[in-house]
This record gives sequence, C-alpha cells and structure tokens, in this order.
Amino acid sequence: MSSVVTQRFVACLKKLKEQNDVRSYRQFAISLDYLPQSLNDIIHAKRDVTIELCRKACEQYQFNLDFLFKGQGEMFTNQTNDPDQRIVTVVTDNQGQERITMVDAKAHAGYGQNMYDPIYMKSLPTFSLPDNQFSQGTFRCFGIVGDSMEPCLYSGDKLVCSFIEPDHWAHAIKDNGMYVIVTENEIVVKRVQNNIKELGEVNLISDNTNYQPYVIPVGEIKEIWCAKMKLSQSLSSPKKNE
Repeated sequence: MSSVVTQRFVACLKKLKEQNDVRSYRQFAISLDYLPQSLNDIIHAKRDVTIELCRKACEQYQFNLDFLFKGQGEMFTNQTNDPDQRIVTVVTDNQGQERITMVDAKAHAGYGQNMYDPIYMKSLPTFSLPDNQFSQGTFRCFGIVGDSMEPCLYSGDKLVCSFIEPDHWAHAIKDNGMYVIVTENEIVVKRVQNNIKELGEVNLISDNTNYQPYVIPVGEIKEIWCAKMKLSQSLSSPKKNE
C-alpha cells in the first residue's frame, strides 16, 4: 500500500477517536483482530497500512474506500454490497503480515466467484518468500494451466504476482507486460496491450502464436495482477555441443 493511503487511513482513525466511536487505538486494533503495536507503527509512519486492515475498517467502521484510495468524498460512508466498492481479500499471519495466497489449477474455477469470501480465501494454501521485494505489498501465486504462454511459461509453473489497484489500471499496466487477468468465470495469463483510456478494454496476447489475440472489456475484469516471479518445476537438460 502507498504512504498516501496510509496517511488517509490514519486520518480516518484519528477522526474515529475524536468522535468517541472508539475509546482508544488499542481497542480499534483488537476489534479488527490486529496487533496494537503494528497499528501504532502505522500511526507513526513506520509501516504502511495493509489492504486487509483497510477492508476490515471499511466493513466495521465504514471507512470510505473512495476517500482512502482516491482522496474523494467523505471519510466515512454507509457500506453497500456494490462489488466495485470491494477490495482484494488477503490472509495474514499471527503478526499481521500478509501471506502469499496460492491459487492453483484446481482453484481457478471457483476463484472469480469466491474471491471476496474470507472463508474461501483462508481455505487456499499460503506461503512467504524471503526476497525483500515480497515483504511489502499484496501478492498472489497463480498456477499455470495450458500452453498458451509457452515457451515463457509451461503448464504446472507458478507465477507470483503483485496486486494492481483498479484505479491504477489505466496507467500502471504497461504494453506487452505479463499480467494475470481475473474475471468471474476465468483466470488467464497474457501479454497485455492497454487500451483502457481510449476504448475501455485490454487486448490479451499469448506468447504461443497458435492462439489468437482477443479483447476483453474492462468492465468484465475483477482483478489484475502484475507478474513478478516465475516458479518452475521444469528442469531442462543443457544443450549438447554438436
């Protein structure tokens, strides 16, 4: 999460306390099953707020997502079931640190329908990676199915990706970059041409030229994840000198 979102989150929290909607920051943290010390670090700008903490604050204390992520509107709002107002669901460890959730091939079919269900998300395996680039932010690991991205990705490989907030899609998605696109009915890994500003759509391209490019309207997309690291179980033999 960005420092700007963290600053807005803290502003909401302080306003909540001023209005006596919570007795203390400690009470706020405990009510959201979050470590008080970690919340104290957020308040004093020693760490950024997590997406999961934002989600819980929106559900329980009506923090306004538009205010948190766009700086628009009031600090608080009455929450609705509008799916456009939902944010990504994450799983954390006992210290409040986000884990990388694994969406393997078997989970592909149900992910788009259940991605906002905390019980479903907690049923998926999670792990962490020692690389510093995965110490801050929200990540998913998607199992690769099929041969459409060969020779870059093979079926059975796994792709670790970072979450892109919907408000950033238009400028953060780079042409020919590799992304995971999630809709209600499928998960695909493709190269992307970004036509969101001009046409409200993205063009999805496979590395395997046997597959034709196709277009998907941005309104059908529920999540976009940027590829960061490939985990492969394929150990090819070195080529022999002729």
